[in-house]
Amino acid sequence: MAESTEKGISFFSPYKMGKFNLSHRVVLAPMTRCRALNGIPGPALATYYAQRSTPGGFLITEGTLVSPTAPGFPHVPGIYNEEQVEAWKTVVDAAHAKGAIIFCQLWHVGRASHQVYQPGGAAPISSTAVPISEKWRILMPDGSYAKYPKPRALQTYEIAAVVEDYRRAALNAIRAGFDGIEIHGAHGYLIDQFLKDGINNRTDEYGKSLANRCRFLMEVVQAVTAAIGADLVGVRISPAIDHLDATDSDPLNLGLAVIERLNKLQADIGEKLAYLHITQPRYTSSGQTVSRKAVTEDEDAQLLRTWRRSYEGSFMSSGGFTRELGLQAVAQGDADTVAYGRLFISNPDLVHRFKVNAPLNKYIRKTFYTHDPVVGYTDYPFLNKESGSQDPHSRL
Repeated sequence: MAESTEKGISFFSPYKMGKFNLSHRVVLAPMTRCRALNGIPGPALATYYAQRSTPGGFLITEGTLVSPTAPGFPHVPGIYNEEQVEAWKTVVDAAHAKGAIIFCQLWHVGRASHQVYQPGGAAPISSTAVPISEKWRILMPDGSYAKYPKPRALQTYEIAAVVEDYRRAALNAIRAGFDGIEIHGAHGYLIDQFLKDGINNRTDEYGKSLANRCRFLMEVVQAVTAAIGADLVGVRISPAIDHLDATDSDPLNLGLAVIERLNKLQADIGEKLAYLHITQPRYTSSGQTVSRKAVTEDEDAQLLRTWRRSYEGSFMSSGGFTRELGLQAVAQGDADTVAYGRLFISNPDLVHRFKVNAPLNKYIRKTFYTHDPVVGYTDYPFLNKESGSQDPHSRL
């Protein structure tokens, strides 16, 4: 297993992740925050990411749209036009000024969208024409929730154009100054809709067999790595997560199939990807344990260990980690780096708090997806590093 951590390595020790020299293993996970008004990153995003930056720290942006058909939330940033590219430069500069390394997560939600977000009010595109079930609801621009509509299954000939959207977005990210990109192939969004047999009901070369279901992801990975270099590309998958009805009959082998293909790609081109990022099955958007029948926490951990042992490169994990679970994962060699979401929302200085084992601010879920540029976004208090008390100049 290449670039693995030895047992006993500290959560706060340096790590060389491909070409990047990290000063610690605590990563800012990608999280939708809905603060990029009209899809343009503004000053609030620069403040937010700078607050969470540390020298040698690693940040992954919120899901960033690869095309006008990609959104499924209000006020999510894109990286498919010049105005967006220029706006991202300020955000990237703010993170770099703090010494951080920042990747842009490339995102297309596929069927997890609504006509209100689509050009001309068209149906969302997907691998399938089957909608997400009524168990789930989509956040609308006015703050209400609605049912997911029936999507339109992409015609075989159309898929190449979507792959090209990812390639162009990756090039745009590099032009904006990002250190690299992460391909979002997880959590029930477009790429996952091709990977999972609980969604993908295609009969062409992108459906049925496991090899065919992996085809779209691998075409995206190949296009993006050819464009910007494999060492600037991370890949995120979630084989065992059923978010947005993204179920698979054999999560273990789905994960192994993706890993086998990534390993082969790396061997063929003689270059490693930046990392593989797999989310723990305990993740859901509501923060609750995923309702997978007869699956224990130990079995979920074993799934992750199997994928970790199989992947030949840097391995990142995320999904419901506490400080203690993160320490344990790195010390035992179950992950090289651990990404945190909700805890990083409410604790901009999470790395410092983890180091000194300080109390954490509680996050406020109702402000996760609001559009206020400050409230619930950049107003969570820092810890006073000298006294250990709350900074009186930073209020909730």
